[in-house]
Amino acid sequence: MEVVKITEYSPKVLSALNRLLPQLSDSARRVSEEDLRTILASGASHLYMAMESETFLGALTLVIFDIPTGRRARIEDVVVDSQARDQGIGQKLIAHAVQAASGFGARSIDLTSNSGRTAANALYLKMGFEQKQTNAYRMFL
Repeated sequence: MEVVKITEYSPKVLSALNRLLPQLSDSARRVSEEDLRTILASGASHLYMAMESETFLGALTLVIFDIPTGRRARIEDVVVDSQARDQGIGQKLIAHAVQAASGFGARSIDLTSNSGRTAANALYLKMGFEQKQTNAYRMFL
């Protein structure tokens, strides 16, 4: 299994994302070709996918951004195919993103996870992430 950075549009990548993302969230909307092209063209978003034998088994997006207090990173939309879980794929994806964020000069890296995703939350703690005591807020636009 290898982690690859997706830099060019491909129907195979689009299909894989539309297969994987509903496994992350029931509210995940379908990714269009335009959506994927926009993500790949963004200087801030970096899409990484886990592959084995030409099959995409997982994905995440690393977002790098600059704010007055320094360069930061966020990991979003971490998902591993339900048929491929418990094989270390999530750990390899996260480790790859952490290394990439460091290479981009980020001072810190954040991620959030639904409290019901017990295996994912345990993995993040095991990998050195600290659970923050904070209030998270969201406004739908």
